[in-house]
Amino acid sequence: MPARPEFSRSSVSARSERFKRACLFFCAAQLVYLAAFFVLHQWPIDAEGRSIPADFVNVWAAGKLALLGYPDWAYVSKVHKEIENAAVGYTFPGYYGWHYPPPFLFAASVLALMPYGIAHAAWIAVTLPGYLAAIRAIIGDRIGWLFALAFPAVIANVMAGQNGFLTASLFGGTLYWMERKPVWSGVCLGLLAYKPQFGILFPLALIAGKRWTVFVTAALMALAMAALSALAFGAASWQAFLHGLPVTAQTFLSEGQGHFGKLQSLYGLVRSSGGSETLGWVLQGALTLAVAAAVCIFWHRRAPFALQAALLAAGALLATPYLYLYDTAVLAVAAAFLIRAARTAGFLPGEASALLIAAGFVLAYPFFAEPLGFVAIVIVFALVLRRLVVTKTPA
Repeated sequence: MPARPEFSRSSVSARSERFKRACLFFCAAQLVYLAAFFVLHQWPIDAEGRSIPADFVNVWAAGKLALLGYPDWAYVSKVHKEIENAAVGYTFPGYYGWHYPPPFLFAASVLALMPYGIAHAAWIAVTLPGYLAAIRAIIGDRIGWLFALAFPAVIANVMAGQNGFLTASLFGGTLYWMERKPVWSGVCLGLLAYKPQFGILFPLALIAGKRWTVFVTAALMALAMAALSALAFGAASWQAFLHGLPVTAQTFLSEGQGHFGKLQSLYGLVRSSGGSETLGWVLQGALTLAVAAAVCIFWHRRAPFALQAALLAAGALLATPYLYLYDTAVLAVAAAFLIRAARTAGFLPGEASALLIAAGFVLAYPFFAEPLGFVAIVIVFALVLRRLVVTKTPA
């Protein structure tokens, strides 16, 4: 193994300043994006003064149906679409489907108590601090606040009103608390069940790492949330959700009605490049198996936990075909754990530059039709693997 890098106080200070400048650049770039979309009447109000529908409208509409006493109708596209139209005050083209399991209706119902525009702002205001706090805690330095704001997935979640901040904070909480407070870690993981596509690798990692308290707590929490939602919204809501899963897969993964280029996965890359559905599934399946094997190997070994956490966070994104740009907020969790490890042992050659390049791919995605977010995830995953390979296993 290479000797641990030794840095003078001045070199460390210079590197810190460069890191801050890079973060400030990405913050400024996102502000420019927001200003440009606002001036061009593409967010949040159009040239006629009407609200522009965003992804959040599906959450508000589902919550409104739950409040009206018809939660299972959130999974009926025609009915749900009418409520979406009512949310913005006019009939708009397209449709934002509701594909989440019933426990997420608790949050949607609270948000639907407010007018649509206010609810959108409230959702961001409530979920953003948790994401910022998680990244700050992981990095272990106040620079974490700036890094969290600078990560380019922020703008995707702010504009769309999506749940990436919540997902990232639950990922961060699960991994940050795992060694300190495993019960709280399990609670966070159980709540993360509202995004079941991210649950592929967690059971494997917890079993390989013998994290039984986290495993059991997460399972109990997920079951409790499922039971509470069934009591609150009726068994019909679960029946409607399960009935709609094949339709969702057919619509987005087979037919690509949401545009394959928006899927930030290997499957999305294959399909957006003209590859067949069969080829997409074969390559995605091979990648998922390879990532699962790597996670199991390094969680079974006695490796530094920060690197295990980074590997799992990035690997969870690679393992699913159903991934959008707002979900890459979770990549900030992986990068934060990698930065935490680098602050202890020093950055490896090219590591800091590669992280900036990965962030650049996420930032540049709106200008391209290809899933550049997938490239960013691959870069971070490779950086973590590299550090795990060259890091001496504790005795």
